[in-house]
Amino acid sequence: MNTRRNFLHGAGAITGALAAASVGKAAMAALPEPVLQTRPDTLPPPAPPTGRPYQPVVTLNGWSLPWRMNDGVKEFHLVAEPVVREMAPGFKAHLWGYNGQSPGPTIEVVEGDRVRIFVTNRLPEHTSIHWHGQRLPNGMDGVSGLTQPAIGPGKTFVYEFTARRPGTFMYHPHADEMVQMAMGMMGFWVTHPRAEHPLIDRVDRDFVFLLNAYDIEPGSATPKIMTMLDFNLWSWNSRVFPGIDSLNVRLGDKVRIRVGNLTMTNHPMHLHGHEFTVTGTDGGPTPKGARWPEVTTDVAVGQMRQIEFVADEEGDWAFHCHKSHHTMNAMGHDLPTLIGVDHKDIVRKITKLVPDYMVMGERGMGDMGEMQMPIPDNTAPMMTGEGPFGSVEMGGMFSVVKVRRNQKAGDYTNPGWYSHPKGRVAYEWSGSPPEAPRSRGSGASAMPAQNMPALDVEVQVQKPRGHSKHSEHSGH
Repeated sequence: MNTRRNFLHGAGAITGALAAASVGKAAMAALPEPVLQTRPDTLPPPAPPTGRPYQPVVTLNGWSLPWRMNDGVKEFHLVAEPVVREMAPGFKAHLWGYNGQSPGPTIEVVEGDRVRIFVTNRLPEHTSIHWHGQRLPNGMDGVSGLTQPAIGPGKTFVYEFTARRPGTFMYHPHADEMVQMAMGMMGFWVTHPRAEHPLIDRVDRDFVFLLNAYDIEPGSATPKIMTMLDFNLWSWNSRVFPGIDSLNVRLGDKVRIRVGNLTMTNHPMHLHGHEFTVTGTDGGPTPKGARWPEVTTDVAVGQMRQIEFVADEEGDWAFHCHKSHHTMNAMGHDLPTLIGVDHKDIVRKITKLVPDYMVMGERGMGDMGEMQMPIPDNTAPMMTGEGPFGSVEMGGMFSVVKVRRNQKAGDYTNPGWYSHPKGRVAYEWSGSPPEAPRSRGSGASAMPAQNMPALDVEVQVQKPRGHSKHSEHSGH
């Protein structure tokens, strides 16, 4: 693991004197050493070195936080700090997170574990941590001003409680929440069952990731924190496709995927080629009588969803949010639709002044996936990613579940593109196409219209701009 077991990060240094000022030398000596990680790779899940055994999860483009055992208590150390996150190759964002990453590292414990988490604040403002979905003492709930004082800059606080129930949870601030979560402060928490559980099956692969969204102008690096709806980057674990790693499994594996949503909108998560069941939420495992097969499940704001399926179909299967604009990168807003507009005359005039001008949107946006357009230095193309047959024309919340017969047990490496059996790929037809059946009429209306105009009328809607003089247009 590429870690730095000290307090140095980037150009800044967390000095021993500053830490001592917050908790004192004796207390500082008792702190578990913080482990930092800056690589954006999906790291292999670490086997538990101490404590109760469990099957670890795989954090997509992330990692799990090490701990130490101290008199039977599992101790972790989280450092809240500014981080630089590579969202895609060549595109880095200045975010806030934990231990060198945004999202922070996944915390894994076992039902019944006594847990102690040291939280050191290296942000320029106060913070706290809320343990989303946990049953714990009220004073450990992490809502600054309500259940605890805020953690000031340079201070270290301690949270201690027992992991009372197994499930899929999150952690995030409850202090200046709009700013801090918009800057990427969040992380995943998994509590494994202590023993065999009637509602929790053993699986072969167990993946986790958080849904998050940012508004970062092309060419810049810091998110806009006041954005309410118009985000332009939709990400999994602060990565955008093609920077999101694939989910690699063996044919026949029982697969679990845990998804948490800390964006400002819902996300219908859709898997190709398989059916799954929702087996758990942040409220716990779902009763088996309440499960049914799905291919899409909606994850609302602040919710967790745990889905499971048997990977019994080989191939490269798309897995994505089904909101189409959430599978795009660095989108622009307020752009007109130019499909069907003839640009030839205006293009000739513009290219005299701007030789590199390109026509965009005349035939749809598919061509943009293959254009080598110049873009600002620090951003991601809107549609990108090359597959075995050309441009995938996707971005944002999109990845691939790769199911392979020859994937080795415990091997999470990318097997490359799927080799399709002969005759199993859609192909171009070279003969005369058969006549397609067509509807011959719309049928009789159930309620015939009255007083229709003598001529056909084509309605062209133009949205009003601005908010002034509304009353002048009433009745039009």
